[in-house]
Amino acid sequence: MTEATKVKEIEKVVIRFSGDSGDGMQLAGTLFSNLSAELGNEIITFPDYPAEIRAPHGTLSGVSGFQMQLGAKNVFTPGDKADVLIAMNPAALKVNAQFLKPDSVVIIDADSFQKSDLEKAFFTTDNPFEELGLHSVQVVAASITQMCKSCLEGISDNKQALRSRNIFALGLICWLFNRPLSIVEKLLTEKFKKKPEVLKANLSVLQAGFNYGHNIHASVSTYRIETTSHKKGFYTDVNGNKATAYGLIAAAEKAGLQLFLGSYPITPATDIMQELAIHKELGVKVMQTEDEIAGICTAIGASFAGNLAATSTSGPGLALKSEAIGLAVMAEIPLVVIDVQRAGPSTGMPTKSEQTDLNQALYGRNGESPAVIIAALSPTDCFDSAFWASKIALEHLTPVILLTDGYIANGSSAWRIPDLEEYPEIKPPYVSDEIREGWTPFLRNAETGVRYWAIPGTEGFMHRIGGLEKDYAQSVISTDPDNHQKMVQARQSKIDKIADDLPLQEVLGDEDAETLVVGWGGTYGHLSEAVEKVREQKKKVAFTHFRYINPLPKNTETILRKYKKVLIIEQNLGQFAGYLRSKIGGFNPSQFNRVKGQPFIVARLVEEIEKLISNNS
Repeated sequence: MTEATKVKEIEKVVIRFSGDSGDGMQLAGTLFSNLSAELGNEIITFPDYPAEIRAPHGTLSGVSGFQMQLGAKNVFTPGDKADVLIAMNPAALKVNAQFLKPDSVVIIDADSFQKSDLEKAFFTTDNPFEELGLHSVQVVAASITQMCKSCLEGISDNKQALRSRNIFALGLICWLFNRPLSIVEKLLTEKFKKKPEVLKANLSVLQAGFNYGHNIHASVSTYRIETTSHKKGFYTDVNGNKATAYGLIAAAEKAGLQLFLGSYPITPATDIMQELAIHKELGVKVMQTEDEIAGICTAIGASFAGNLAATSTSGPGLALKSEAIGLAVMAEIPLVVIDVQRAGPSTGMPTKSEQTDLNQALYGRNGESPAVIIAALSPTDCFDSAFWASKIALEHLTPVILLTDGYIANGSSAWRIPDLEEYPEIKPPYVSDEIREGWTPFLRNAETGVRYWAIPGTEGFMHRIGGLEKDYAQSVISTDPDNHQKMVQARQSKIDKIADDLPLQEVLGDEDAETLVVGWGGTYGHLSEAVEKVREQKKKVAFTHFRYINPLPKNTETILRKYKKVLIIEQNLGQFAGYLRSKIGGFNPSQFNRVKGQPFIVARLVEEIEKLISNNS
């Protein structure tokens, strides 16, 4: 009699798919995350892939990974360490051994663990698990390559069998987590609907992987994760770049404008342009230009013509766009500049993630050149952040720089598709007949300081704007020193007044805490989880996380001065901490800074927070 399957009831689980760049780990991970989202799980994903287009097969430098954490509730990060690892070769096992929990399940393709494969990964023995000290893991050594070949015999050739190994592993994971295959079959059918032979092969190996799990059911634990009831609506799995694109489309709809994106491809921002390019039926226009400068300049022209205009890039591209951003500041026209931050400087590590472009966004232009800075908090928050960036740009006639990063741009989470009726109207300050008398291009609303927007072709409002300084009253070119002082102050005052329209900064956690943890942008999930783990230890701590950076919410100084100890956590060397010091006299927070190109380790953040709480000095 066979032993009954061991089923573990768990609240959360961390899974990591890993193999060569060509092994399809990103696809397998994405399909499983989509499946989990449709079943009602909360998920956070972290695609982690090398910068090389195709490193030598089986080498450590070519390992590509896709990690996700899923659970019924309170999933904030992709997890520190994995409960389950799929390692398609020895290099994948070696790179990821440090991220395994005790008693974790490790699934390997035994056909790819031959002597030559072990040597490529610099193993010196024929037992990689013993060599790595992995004594307590549950190993499932499946002959995945050979089983794919057998499954597809007479259907496809060996080349297709090798390409299908990731789907076999996906089928095995579906069995491991008691997931139905029907949703994955639907997703595969949609992806390969134009390639029926490929679809047939993938469906066959998916079922074969699932069946293999049943055949070995006594040798490894399976998992059951409860789902939870969410607010009614349609849920899907969305990454930050796609959510950013959707946020721009939603804003254009609310403003009654066409959306224009002028951009140049750059990792990790290119997907925004690719996503928008497929939505022509929504009035979206996309121009892929010859370089970064041309991209932003086409967007500026589209904005002048009356469109919601945006440009997308990463750190090196933001540097190239700096002069044109200054032109948009001087001309006072709406523009959304999306910077998906990556590890630098220069080319740096283009597939890795950091928060190192904040100073460039704040100060990286000549002259007094103020721009609004917003930082998205999570993959799904990219939608709201892009919407509000567009609203601020259009209603205040200013460039807005939206900072995301590689982690949240490529990572995904479960997202309820929003009802646009829940979002406010966007009302640009168009020039009207009521102000026709005495109108000039830089005539301003007395309350907001925003000039009125005259769209080219509007009868009676022919005008020119540009990069030369203009007279405050007449809007003609001026080099008068007193006028320049007045115009510089008018442009800065306009940005400062935007704080009146921003929501007040919220503080979470213990109201009577003496310690405040501060973060900004895409580290929200890791800091949230770390703070909650500290509070679970009955230690009092408060937490605030910034989306709006320039201008800051109006209650920022009040919050930061309230606490005896303030710890600012960033993936840079202290750029936000320095900015806050410049805004708040005498403010001297503690800092925790790491610049590794990888997301924070929650356990390490917990240590740092608890250390500050325990420090009585």
